[in-house]
Amino acid sequence: MKDTAIPHVEKSWPDQKNRLKNQFSILNDKDLRYENGKKDEMLEKVRGKLGKTKEEFDTLIAAL
Repeated sequence: MKDTAIPHVEKSWPDQKNRLKNQFSILNDKDLRYENGKKDEMLEKVRGKLGKTKEEFDTLIAAL
């Protein structure tokens, strides 16, 4: 996944993070910790934990 795939993640990540945690109780703060330069890693880990395809996950994030 390229950084350009979901450009709006950084803009409102705290809100998106809270919505993801509310929607998916399996996710925790450690899963959703955003570190500069590691966005792709974090998103891939979350996507895998949720069992979503890249397209499903991109749609999910965009809808938050």
